[in-house]
Amino acid sequence: MTAYKILMVASEAAPYARTGGLGDVLGALPRALSHRGHQVKVFIPRYGSVDFDHFPVRTLDNSFEVDVDGKKYPVSFEACYDRRSNSETVFVNNKDFFDRSELYRDSGTGKDYTDNDERFIFFNRAVLEMLKAMNWQPDIIHVHDWQAGLIPVYLKTLYKDDSFFSVSRTILTIHNLGYQGVFEGKRYRKLGLPEELFYPVSGPFEFYEKVNFLKAAIIYADFVTTVSEKYAEEIQSTQELGAGLMDVLKERRASLRGIVNGVDYRLWSPSKDKKIPFRYNKNNLTGKRENRVILLNQAGLPHRDKVPLVGIISRLADQKGFDLIAESADKLFAMNLQMVVLGTGELKYHDLFIELEKRYPDKLKVYLTFDDDLAHLIEAGADMFLMPSRYEPCGLNQLYSLKYGTVPIVRAVGGLADTVVNYNPDTGQGTGFVFEKYSPETLVETVQRAISIFTRKKAWTKLMKAGMARDFSWAKAAEKYAALYEELARR
Repeated sequence: MTAYKILMVASEAAPYARTGGLGDVLGALPRALSHRGHQVKVFIPRYGSVDFDHFPVRTLDNSFEVDVDGKKYPVSFEACYDRRSNSETVFVNNKDFFDRSELYRDSGTGKDYTDNDERFIFFNRAVLEMLKAMNWQPDIIHVHDWQAGLIPVYLKTLYKDDSFFSVSRTILTIHNLGYQGVFEGKRYRKLGLPEELFYPVSGPFEFYEKVNFLKAAIIYADFVTTVSEKYAEEIQSTQELGAGLMDVLKERRASLRGIVNGVDYRLWSPSKDKKIPFRYNKNNLTGKRENRVILLNQAGLPHRDKVPLVGIISRLADQKGFDLIAESADKLFAMNLQMVVLGTGELKYHDLFIELEKRYPDKLKVYLTFDDDLAHLIEAGADMFLMPSRYEPCGLNQLYSLKYGTVPIVRAVGGLADTVVNYNPDTGQGTGFVFEKYSPETLVETVQRAISIFTRKKAWTKLMKAGMARDFSWAKAAEKYAALYEELARR
Protein backbone atom coordinates (compact mmCIF):
# COMPACT_ATOMS: atom_id res chain seq x y z
CA MET A 1 0.00 0.00 0.00
CA THR A 2 0.99 3.62 -0.55
CA ALA A 3 2.33 5.53 2.46
CA TYR A 4 0.28 8.65 3.21
CA LYS A 5 0.54 11.78 5.28
CA ILE A 6 -2.28 11.36 7.78
CA LEU A 7 -3.59 14.09 10.05
CA MET A 8 -5.66 13.05 13.09
CA VAL A 9 -7.71 15.80 14.76
CA ALA A 10 -9.57 15.22 18.02
CA SER A 11 -10.41 16.82 21.33
CA GLU A 12 -8.37 14.29 23.33
CA ALA A 13 -5.64 11.69 22.98
CA ALA A 14 -3.95 9.39 25.49
CA PRO A 15 -1.65 9.71 27.33
CA TYR A 16 -2.01 13.51 27.33
CA ALA A 17 -5.74 14.02 27.85
CA ARG A 18 -8.53 11.46 27.90
CA THR A 19 -12.03 11.02 29.29
CA GLY A 20 -12.83 7.67 27.67
CA GLY A 21 -12.69 5.60 24.51
CA LEU A 22 -11.98 8.51 22.15
CA GLY A 23 -8.76 9.31 23.96
CA ASP A 24 -7.73 5.64 23.94
CA VAL A 25 -8.29 5.41 20.18
CA LEU A 26 -6.20 8.53 19.51
CA GLY A 27 -3.48 7.12 21.70
CA ALA A 28 -3.25 3.81 19.83
CA LEU A 29 -4.43 4.20 16.21
CA PRO A 30 -1.69 6.69 15.18
CA ARG A 31 0.96 4.30 16.49
CA ALA A 32 -0.52 1.38 14.54
CA LEU A 33 -0.69 3.45 11.35
CA SER A 34 2.90 4.65 11.77
CA HIS A 35 4.02 1.05 12.08
CA ARG A 36 2.46 0.50 8.64
CA GLY A 37 4.72 3.19 7.18
CA HIS A 38 2.38 6.20 7.23
CA GLN A 39 3.47 9.62 8.46
CA VAL A 40 1.05 10.64 11.22
CA LYS A 41 0.44 13.87 13.11
CA VAL A 42 -2.19 14.33 15.81
CA PHE A 43 -3.65 17.72 16.75
CA ILE A 44 -5.41 18.22 20.11
CA PRO A 45 -5.99 21.23 22.40
CA ARG A 46 -3.42 22.03 25.08
CA TYR A 47 -5.52 21.68 28.21
CA GLY A 48 -4.47 23.10 31.55
CA SER A 49 -4.89 19.65 33.08
CA VAL A 50 -2.06 18.13 31.00
CA ASP A 51 1.12 17.62 33.04
CA PHE A 52 3.77 18.59 30.52
CA ASP A 53 6.58 17.89 32.99
CA HIS A 54 6.20 14.24 31.99
CA PHE A 55 6.38 14.83 28.23
CA PRO A 56 9.30 16.20 26.16
CA VAL A 57 7.46 19.03 24.40
CA ARG A 58 9.03 21.70 22.22
CA THR A 59 7.57 25.09 21.34
CA LEU A 60 6.94 25.61 17.64
CA ASP A 61 7.90 28.91 16.04
CA ASN A 62 4.50 29.52 14.52
CA SER A 63 2.01 31.75 16.32
CA PHE A 64 -0.79 33.91 14.95
CA GLU A 65 -4.36 35.00 15.62
CA VAL A 66 -7.62 33.23 14.82
CA ASP A 67 -10.86 35.12 14.24
CA VAL A 68 -13.99 33.86 16.01
CA ASP A 69 -17.09 36.03 15.61
CA GLY A 70 -15.06 39.14 14.85
CA LYS A 71 -12.71 38.77 17.79
CA LYS A 72 -9.09 37.75 17.28
CA TYR A 73 -7.58 35.19 19.65
CA PRO A 74 -3.85 34.40 19.84
CA VAL A 75 -2.75 30.82 19.26
CA SER A 76 0.59 29.11 19.77
CA PHE A 77 1.71 25.53 19.33
CA GLU A 78 3.81 22.91 21.05
CA ALA A 79 4.73 19.44 19.84
CA CYS A 80 5.70 16.13 21.35
CA TYR A 81 7.38 13.47 19.23
CA ASP A 82 6.89 9.86 20.34
CA ARG A 83 9.89 7.82 19.16
CA ARG A 84 8.18 4.52 19.91
CA SER A 85 5.23 5.27 17.67
CA ASN A 86 7.11 7.50 15.22
CA SER A 87 4.24 10.00 15.37
CA GLU A 88 3.95 13.60 16.52
CA THR A 89 1.26 15.25 18.63
CA VAL A 90 0.77 18.99 18.16
CA PHE A 91 -0.96 20.96 20.93
CA VAL A 92 -3.12 23.98 20.08
CA ASN A 93 -2.67 26.53 22.84
CA ASN A 94 -4.93 29.38 23.90
CA LYS A 95 -5.33 30.05 27.62
CA ASP A 96 -8.79 31.61 27.32
CA PHE A 97 -10.25 28.48 25.73
CA PHE A 98 -8.18 25.55 26.99
CA ASP A 99 -6.38 26.41 30.22
CA ARG A 100 -9.01 24.61 32.28
CA SER A 101 -8.91 21.55 34.54
CA GLU A 102 -11.81 19.78 32.80
CA LEU A 103 -11.98 19.12 29.07
CA TYR A 104 -15.67 19.75 28.34
CA ARG A 105 -17.54 20.49 31.56
CA ASP A 106 -17.38 23.14 34.24
CA SER A 107 -16.63 21.28 37.47
CA GLY A 108 -18.38 24.04 39.40
CA THR A 109 -21.73 23.67 37.66
CA GLY A 110 -21.46 20.09 36.39
CA LYS A 111 -22.64 21.36 32.98
CA ASP A 112 -20.91 21.82 29.62
CA TYR A 113 -18.85 24.98 29.25
CA THR A 114 -21.09 27.68 27.80
CA ASP A 115 -18.45 28.56 25.19
CA ASN A 116 -17.79 25.04 23.89
CA ASP A 117 -18.86 26.14 20.41
CA GLU A 118 -16.35 29.00 20.36
CA ARG A 119 -13.61 26.79 21.82
CA PHE A 120 -13.85 24.24 19.04
CA ILE A 121 -14.52 26.73 16.23
CA PHE A 122 -11.22 28.28 17.28
CA PHE A 123 -9.54 24.84 17.46
CA ASN A 124 -10.66 23.78 13.97
CA ARG A 125 -9.64 27.06 12.35
CA ALA A 126 -6.28 27.02 14.16
CA VAL A 127 -5.49 23.50 12.95
CA LEU A 128 -6.09 24.40 9.30
CA GLU A 129 -4.05 27.59 9.50
CA MET A 130 -1.21 25.80 11.30
CA LEU A 131 -0.97 23.17 8.56
CA LYS A 132 -0.36 25.96 6.08
CA ALA A 133 2.17 27.64 8.36
CA MET A 134 4.03 24.32 8.73
CA ASN A 135 3.70 23.66 4.99
CA TRP A 136 2.54 20.13 5.83
CA GLN A 137 -0.05 18.92 3.32
CA PRO A 138 -1.93 15.85 4.55
CA ASP A 139 -3.32 13.33 2.09
CA ILE A 140 -5.92 12.23 4.64
CA ILE A 141 -7.49 14.40 7.34
CA HIS A 142 -9.16 12.06 9.83
CA VAL A 143 -11.39 13.97 12.28
CA HIS A 144 -13.10 12.52 15.33
CA ASP A 145 -16.50 13.50 16.73
CA TRP A 146 -18.16 16.92 16.64
CA GLN A 147 -15.28 18.76 18.28
CA ALA A 148 -13.17 18.28 15.12
CA GLY A 149 -16.08 18.04 12.69
CA LEU A 150 -15.88 21.60 11.40
CA ILE A 151 -12.71 20.84 9.45
CA PRO A 152 -14.51 19.01 6.59
CA VAL A 153 -17.06 21.85 6.57
CA TYR A 154 -14.48 24.61 6.36
CA LEU A 155 -12.49 22.78 3.69
CA LYS A 156 -15.53 22.72 1.39
CA THR A 157 -16.65 26.26 2.16
CA LEU A 158 -14.12 28.84 3.35
CA TYR A 159 -11.12 26.90 1.99
CA LYS A 160 -12.69 25.40 -1.15
CA ASP A 161 -10.48 27.47 -3.47
CA ASP A 162 -7.31 27.03 -1.42
CA SER A 163 -4.93 24.91 -3.50
CA PHE A 164 -2.98 23.93 -0.38
CA PHE A 165 -5.74 21.45 0.53
CA SER A 166 -6.49 20.26 -3.01
CA VAL A 167 -5.14 16.74 -2.35
CA SER A 168 -6.61 16.35 1.15
CA ARG A 169 -9.52 13.94 1.67
CA THR A 170 -11.54 13.91 4.90
CA ILE A 171 -12.88 11.11 7.08
CA LEU A 172 -15.17 11.67 10.06
CA THR A 173 -15.30 8.98 12.74
CA ILE A 174 -18.35 9.06 15.02
CA HIS A 175 -17.44 7.53 18.38
CA ASN A 176 -20.81 8.16 20.01
CA LEU A 177 -23.73 9.70 18.15
CA GLY A 178 -25.24 10.79 21.45
CA TYR A 179 -22.83 13.73 21.52
CA GLN A 180 -23.39 16.09 18.58
CA GLY A 181 -22.29 19.60 19.52
CA VAL A 182 -25.71 21.27 19.56
CA PHE A 183 -25.96 25.00 20.36
CA GLU A 184 -28.55 27.76 20.28
CA GLY A 185 -29.42 28.94 16.76
CA LYS A 186 -28.42 32.54 17.47
CA ARG A 187 -24.82 31.36 17.93
CA TYR A 188 -24.53 30.21 14.30
CA ARG A 189 -22.89 33.50 13.32
CA LYS A 190 -19.80 32.54 15.33
CA LEU A 191 -18.92 29.97 12.67
CA GLY A 192 -18.22 32.69 10.10
CA LEU A 193 -20.17 30.79 7.42
CA PRO A 194 -22.88 31.87 4.94
CA GLU A 195 -26.39 32.17 6.36
CA GLU A 196 -27.82 29.69 3.83
CA LEU A 197 -26.03 26.80 5.63
CA PHE A 198 -28.42 27.35 8.53
CA TYR A 199 -31.56 27.33 6.41
CA PRO A 200 -34.39 25.44 8.20
CA VAL A 201 -34.71 21.70 7.46
CA SER A 202 -32.33 21.58 4.48
CA GLY A 203 -29.48 23.59 5.99
CA PRO A 204 -26.46 21.43 6.92
CA PHE A 205 -26.24 23.01 10.37
CA GLU A 206 -29.92 23.46 11.20
CA PHE A 207 -31.33 20.97 13.75
CA TYR A 208 -34.73 21.83 15.25
CA GLU A 209 -33.80 25.54 15.12
CA LYS A 210 -30.45 24.85 16.78
CA VAL A 211 -26.92 24.54 15.41
CA ASN A 212 -25.61 20.97 15.07
CA PHE A 213 -21.87 20.59 14.40
CA LEU A 214 -21.98 16.82 13.89
CA LYS A 215 -24.83 16.98 11.37
CA ALA A 216 -22.78 19.34 9.18
CA ALA A 217 -19.67 17.17 9.59
CA ILE A 218 -21.58 14.08 8.38
CA ILE A 219 -22.80 15.97 5.31
CA TYR A 220 -19.43 17.50 4.35
CA ALA A 221 -16.92 14.73 5.15
CA ASP A 222 -15.75 12.67 2.17
CA PHE A 223 -16.32 9.49 4.18
CA VAL A 224 -17.92 8.63 7.53
CA THR A 225 -17.03 5.77 9.83
CA THR A 226 -18.32 4.54 13.15
CA VAL A 227 -16.59 2.31 15.67
CA SER A 228 -18.34 -0.99 14.90
CA GLU A 229 -20.20 -2.55 11.99
CA LYS A 230 -23.36 -3.18 13.98
CA TYR A 231 -23.48 0.42 15.21
CA ALA A 232 -23.18 1.66 11.62
CA GLU A 233 -26.35 -0.31 10.83
CA GLU A 234 -28.20 0.69 14.00
CA ILE A 235 -27.80 4.45 13.59
CA GLN A 236 -29.49 4.22 10.18
CA SER A 237 -32.32 1.99 11.42
CA THR A 238 -34.33 4.14 13.87
CA GLN A 239 -34.58 7.77 14.89
CA GLU A 240 -33.80 6.78 18.49
CA LEU A 241 -30.53 5.00 17.66
CA GLY A 242 -29.79 7.62 15.02
CA ALA A 243 -30.24 10.30 17.71
CA GLY A 244 -32.27 12.43 15.30
CA LEU A 245 -29.76 12.10 12.44
CA MET A 246 -31.00 8.82 10.93
CA ASP A 247 -32.08 10.39 7.63
CA VAL A 248 -28.81 12.32 7.26
CA LEU A 249 -26.85 9.13 7.87
CA LYS A 250 -28.97 7.12 5.43
CA GLU A 251 -28.20 9.67 2.74
CA ARG A 252 -24.49 8.94 3.32
CA ARG A 253 -24.86 5.13 3.50
CA ALA A 254 -22.73 4.60 0.37
CA SER A 255 -19.88 6.37 2.19
CA LEU A 256 -20.54 5.05 5.69
CA ARG A 257 -18.70 2.11 7.23
CA GLY A 258 -18.13 0.54 10.63
CA ILE A 259 -14.65 -0.43 11.85
CA VAL A 260 -14.34 -2.00 15.30
CA ASN A 261 -11.87 -0.30 17.62
CA GLY A 262 -8.76 -2.19 18.63
CA VAL A 263 -7.06 -2.86 21.93
CA ASP A 264 -3.57 -1.77 22.89
CA TYR A 265 -2.32 -5.13 24.11
CA ARG A 266 0.87 -3.51 25.42
CA LEU A 267 -1.33 -2.08 28.17
CA TRP A 268 -4.29 -4.47 28.27
CA SER A 269 -2.99 -8.03 28.28
CA PRO A 270 -2.68 -10.20 31.40
CA SER A 271 0.70 -11.51 30.30
CA LYS A 272 2.17 -7.96 30.07
CA ASP A 273 0.03 -5.86 32.41
CA LYS A 274 2.26 -3.99 34.87
CA LYS A 275 -0.72 -2.85 36.95
CA ILE A 276 -1.83 -6.27 38.19
CA PRO A 277 -0.13 -8.21 41.01
CA PHE A 278 0.10 -11.50 39.12
CA ARG A 279 0.49 -11.97 35.37
CA TYR A 280 -0.94 -14.94 33.51
CA ASN A 281 -1.96 -16.31 30.11
CA LYS A 282 -4.44 -18.79 28.68
CA ASN A 283 -2.00 -21.67 29.19
CA ASN A 284 -1.49 -20.91 32.86
CA LEU A 285 -4.40 -19.32 34.71
CA THR A 286 -2.86 -19.46 38.19
CA GLY A 287 -2.24 -15.72 38.20
CA LYS A 288 -5.91 -15.00 37.55
CA ARG A 289 -6.93 -16.94 40.64
CA GLU A 290 -4.34 -15.05 42.69
CA ASN A 291 -5.58 -11.69 41.35
CA ARG A 292 -9.08 -12.74 42.34
CA VAL A 293 -7.92 -13.22 45.93
CA ILE A 294 -6.26 -9.78 45.92
CA LEU A 295 -9.41 -8.13 44.53
CA LEU A 296 -11.70 -9.79 47.09
CA ASN A 297 -9.37 -8.76 49.91
CA GLN A 298 -9.21 -5.18 48.67
CA ALA A 299 -13.01 -5.04 48.31
CA GLY A 300 -13.52 -6.57 51.76
CA LEU A 301 -15.70 -9.34 50.34
CA PRO A 302 -15.68 -12.91 51.70
CA HIS A 303 -13.90 -15.60 49.67
CA ARG A 304 -16.36 -17.94 47.98
CA ASP A 305 -14.65 -20.05 45.33
CA LYS A 306 -17.84 -21.47 43.85
CA VAL A 307 -19.54 -18.07 43.62
CA PRO A 308 -18.66 -15.93 40.57
CA LEU A 309 -17.27 -12.45 41.05
CA VAL A 310 -18.88 -10.03 38.58
CA GLY A 311 -17.06 -6.84 37.56
CA ILE A 312 -18.51 -3.57 36.27
CA ILE A 313 -16.34 -0.66 35.10
CA SER A 314 -18.49 2.02 33.54
CA ARG A 315 -19.93 5.47 33.34
CA LEU A 316 -23.05 5.15 35.51
CA ALA A 317 -25.74 6.24 33.05
CA ASP A 318 -28.95 5.07 31.42
CA GLN A 319 -27.08 4.36 28.18
CA LYS A 320 -25.05 1.69 29.94
CA GLY A 321 -28.13 -0.23 31.06
CA PHE A 322 -28.10 0.71 34.73
CA ASP A 323 -31.85 1.20 34.69
CA LEU A 324 -32.08 -2.57 34.07
CA ILE A 325 -29.81 -3.24 37.02
CA ALA A 326 -31.89 -0.90 39.20
CA GLU A 327 -35.10 -2.75 38.30
CA SER A 328 -33.62 -6.22 38.80
CA ALA A 329 -31.23 -5.55 41.71
CA ASP A 330 -33.01 -7.67 44.31
CA LYS A 331 -33.27 -10.65 41.95
CA LEU A 332 -29.63 -10.30 40.91
CA PHE A 333 -28.34 -10.21 44.47
CA ALA A 334 -30.57 -13.11 45.46
CA MET A 335 -28.36 -15.21 43.18
CA ASN A 336 -25.04 -16.83 44.08
CA LEU A 337 -22.81 -13.97 42.97
CA GLN A 338 -20.60 -11.17 44.21
CA MET A 339 -20.00 -7.87 42.45
CA VAL A 340 -17.43 -5.07 42.30
CA VAL A 341 -18.50 -1.81 40.65
CA LEU A 342 -16.14 1.00 39.58
CA GLY A 343 -17.38 4.22 38.00
CA THR A 344 -19.02 7.61 38.30
CA GLY A 345 -21.99 9.19 36.57
CA GLU A 346 -25.58 10.09 37.28
CA LEU A 347 -26.37 10.84 40.92
CA LYS A 348 -29.36 8.48 40.96
CA TYR A 349 -27.03 5.55 40.25
CA HIS A 350 -24.55 6.70 42.88
CA ASP A 351 -27.43 6.62 45.36
CA LEU A 352 -28.61 3.24 44.04
CA PHE A 353 -25.28 1.50 44.52
CA ILE A 354 -24.63 3.10 47.91
CA GLU A 355 -27.99 1.71 49.07
CA LEU A 356 -27.38 -1.72 47.52
CA GLU A 357 -23.96 -1.94 49.16
CA LYS A 358 -25.60 -1.33 52.56
CA ARG A 359 -28.19 -4.04 51.88
CA TYR A 360 -25.75 -6.60 50.49
CA PRO A 361 -22.41 -5.90 52.21
CA ASP A 362 -21.07 -9.43 51.64
CA LYS A 363 -22.02 -9.37 47.95
CA LEU A 364 -21.31 -5.87 46.67
CA LYS A 365 -18.45 -3.36 46.83
CA VAL A 366 -18.80 -0.02 45.05
CA TYR A 367 -16.06 2.46 44.13
CA LEU A 368 -17.61 5.75 42.96
CA THR A 369 -14.45 7.09 41.36
CA PHE A 370 -12.10 6.62 38.42
CA ASP A 371 -9.09 4.46 39.24
CA ASP A 372 -7.08 3.00 36.37
CA ASP A 373 -5.08 0.64 38.59
CA LEU A 374 -8.27 -0.75 40.10
CA ALA A 375 -9.80 -1.09 36.62
CA HIS A 376 -6.92 -3.37 35.62
CA LEU A 377 -7.28 -5.41 38.82
CA ILE A 378 -11.03 -5.87 38.27
CA GLU A 379 -10.42 -7.09 34.71
CA ALA A 380 -7.80 -9.52 36.00
CA GLY A 381 -9.60 -10.65 39.15
CA ALA A 382 -13.28 -10.89 38.20
CA ASP A 383 -14.84 -14.01 36.71
CA MET A 384 -17.48 -12.19 34.66
CA PHE A 385 -17.95 -8.68 33.29
CA LEU A 386 -21.43 -7.14 32.96
CA MET A 387 -22.32 -4.66 30.15
CA PRO A 388 -26.12 -4.57 29.61
CA SER A 389 -26.00 -1.42 27.46
CA ARG A 390 -29.04 0.23 25.89
CA TYR A 391 -26.69 1.14 23.02
CA GLU A 392 -22.92 0.78 22.70
CA PRO A 393 -21.06 2.20 19.68
CA CYS A 394 -18.06 -0.07 20.27
CA GLY A 395 -17.15 -0.67 23.88
CA LEU A 396 -13.66 -1.48 25.05
CA ASN A 397 -14.17 -3.23 28.36
CA GLN A 398 -15.70 -6.31 26.76
CA LEU A 399 -12.54 -6.54 24.61
CA TYR A 400 -10.31 -6.19 27.67
CA SER A 401 -12.44 -8.79 29.46
CA LEU A 402 -12.08 -11.33 26.67
CA LYS A 403 -8.28 -11.06 26.81
CA TYR A 404 -8.26 -11.37 30.62
CA GLY A 405 -10.48 -14.45 30.67
CA THR A 406 -13.23 -12.45 32.35
CA VAL A 407 -16.30 -13.72 30.55
CA PRO A 408 -18.49 -10.84 29.27
CA ILE A 409 -22.26 -10.71 29.74
CA VAL A 410 -23.53 -8.18 27.19
CA ARG A 411 -26.54 -7.02 25.24
CA ALA A 412 -26.50 -7.61 21.47
CA VAL A 413 -25.98 -3.99 20.42
CA GLY A 414 -23.24 -2.14 18.54
CA GLY A 415 -19.71 -3.29 19.18
CA LEU A 416 -20.87 -5.73 21.84
CA ALA A 417 -22.75 -7.74 19.21
CA ASP A 418 -19.77 -7.57 16.85
CA THR A 419 -17.21 -8.83 19.35
CA VAL A 420 -18.86 -11.29 21.77
CA VAL A 421 -20.10 -14.67 20.53
CA ASN A 422 -23.03 -16.08 22.52
CA TYR A 423 -22.21 -19.32 24.34
CA ASN A 424 -23.89 -22.43 22.95
CA PRO A 425 -24.21 -25.11 25.66
CA ASP A 426 -24.79 -27.84 23.07
CA THR A 427 -21.51 -27.23 21.22
CA GLY A 428 -19.48 -25.54 23.96
CA GLN A 429 -18.65 -22.77 21.49
CA GLY A 430 -18.75 -19.06 22.24
CA THR A 431 -16.90 -16.35 24.14
CA GLY A 432 -19.59 -14.88 26.40
CA PHE A 433 -23.29 -14.50 27.13
CA VAL A 434 -25.39 -12.27 24.87
CA PHE A 435 -29.03 -11.21 25.20
CA GLU A 436 -31.31 -9.32 22.81
CA LYS A 437 -34.34 -7.93 24.62
CA TYR A 438 -33.79 -4.82 26.72
CA SER A 439 -35.61 -5.89 29.87
CA PRO A 440 -34.71 -6.64 33.51
CA GLU A 441 -36.16 -10.13 33.14
CA THR A 442 -33.86 -10.97 30.23
CA LEU A 443 -30.87 -9.58 32.10
CA VAL A 444 -31.64 -11.77 35.13
CA GLU A 445 -32.10 -14.86 32.94
CA THR A 446 -28.77 -14.25 31.18
CA VAL A 447 -26.84 -13.76 34.41
CA GLN A 448 -28.42 -16.94 35.76
CA ARG A 449 -27.37 -18.77 32.59
CA ALA A 450 -23.79 -17.60 33.07
CA ILE A 451 -23.78 -18.72 36.71
CA SER A 452 -25.00 -22.19 35.74
CA ILE A 453 -22.06 -22.63 33.35
CA PHE A 454 -19.63 -21.21 35.93
CA THR A 455 -20.36 -24.21 38.16
CA ARG A 456 -19.07 -26.52 35.39
CA LYS A 457 -15.32 -25.97 35.69
CA LYS A 458 -14.21 -27.62 32.43
CA ALA A 459 -16.85 -25.82 30.35
CA TRP A 460 -16.03 -22.49 32.01
CA THR A 461 -12.29 -22.85 31.48
CA LYS A 462 -12.87 -23.62 27.81
CA LEU A 463 -15.09 -20.55 27.55
CA MET A 464 -12.44 -18.35 29.17
CA LYS A 465 -9.68 -19.58 26.88
CA ALA A 466 -11.82 -19.10 23.77
CA GLY A 467 -12.16 -15.40 24.64
CA MET A 468 -8.48 -15.04 25.49
CA ALA A 469 -7.56 -16.41 22.05
CA ARG A 470 -9.47 -13.68 20.19
CA ASP A 471 -7.38 -10.94 18.55
CA PHE A 472 -8.74 -7.40 18.59
CA SER A 473 -5.37 -5.70 18.25
CA TRP A 474 -5.03 -2.24 16.73
CA ALA A 475 -2.98 -3.78 13.92
CA LYS A 476 -6.19 -5.29 12.53
CA ALA A 477 -8.18 -2.07 12.84
CA ALA A 478 -5.32 -0.04 11.35
CA GLU A 479 -5.24 -2.37 8.34
CA LYS A 480 -8.89 -1.58 7.66
CA TYR A 481 -8.36 2.15 8.06
CA ALA A 482 -5.30 2.02 5.78
CA ALA A 483 -7.37 0.27 3.10
CA LEU A 484 -10.04 2.98 3.45
CA TYR A 485 -7.43 5.74 3.13
CA GLU A 486 -6.14 4.14 -0.05
CA GLU A 487 -9.66 3.82 -1.46
CA LEU A 488 -10.40 7.46 -0.63
CA ALA A 489 -7.12 8.83 -1.97
CA ARG A 490 -7.65 7.14 -5.32
CA ARG A 491 -11.15 8.57 -5.85
